[in-house]
Amino acid sequence: MTTIALIGPGAIGGTLAAWLAQRSDLDLTVCVRTPFERLVLETPDGEVTASPRLATSPEGLSPVDWVLVATKAYDDAAAAPWLKTLVGPNTKVAVIRNGVEHREAFAGRVADENLVPVIVDFPAERPGPGVFRQRRYGWIRVPAGANGEAFAALFADCPIDVATTDDFISVAWRKLALNAAGAVNAMTLKPSGVARDRGAAQVMKTLVAECVAVGRAEGATLSDDIGEQVVEGYRAGPPDMVNSLLADRAAGRPMELDARNGVIVRKGAAHGIATPANAMIVALLNAAAG
Repeated sequence: MTTIALIGPGAIGGTLAAWLAQRSDLDLTVCVRTPFERLVLETPDGEVTASPRLATSPEGLSPVDWVLVATKAYDDAAAAPWLKTLVGPNTKVAVIRNGVEHREAFAGRVADENLVPVIVDFPAERPGPGVFRQRRYGWIRVPAGANGEAFAALFADCPIDVATTDDFISVAWRKLALNAAGAVNAMTLKPSGVARDRGAAQVMKTLVAECVAVGRAEGATLSDDIGEQVVEGYRAGPPDMVNSLLADRAAGRPMELDARNGVIVRKGAAHGIATPANAMIVALLNAAAG
């Protein structure tokens, strides 16, 4: 039986935990700060429930086959004590997060050959502890190779489209373009429907254009119309959909701003590419949160 530990049951992590817990051939432990009674996931096709094993401390745990790290990018320190206990010489560590710096975050703590970067694209929310809402099934991508195939196999019976890709860098930067535009939601404190405003949509497109320029310099293959695609995606979806950046700002929590927009500014500077729109929105959101 494959043993799995999931660290960080937020909106994305909790959704994945609920799906993994449907399989009887997986031994799942969910690592939490505050325990909850069970997982309840609202999906497009009805409710999914599960009661996986919960752990509130690394004490008493031992290395597993897979560790899935779904903590926010700013909360890597919270994963460190769990990794010390759960990671053995052959443990694969899947880093499930926004941004394009999956490997950098765990360099020196996890052997590079055992680290699997994961890009997720499905809207998920956490209305309360142990309660999650997945508005569409979406997709997950991991780099091609044995580790990527093994990760995808964990979700073989899941309605989410989980697959490997030969061009992970392009997938990661395309998703980052979507994330970058989401800063407008956090800035305006309005959900996805704000994209129907012409001015807000233009700011989104500008943020995405800078992301595309930097992504191409990093080696990603990105089309010229990504900005239009992002805005149309926002407009086509539920107008009340809340992304994690908006949810965190509205709740007074830290934001993944550096992983979503700050990285565009930092990597842009390294390539000599100006990113004034992303720099401005990072500065304003940081000031608002300060």
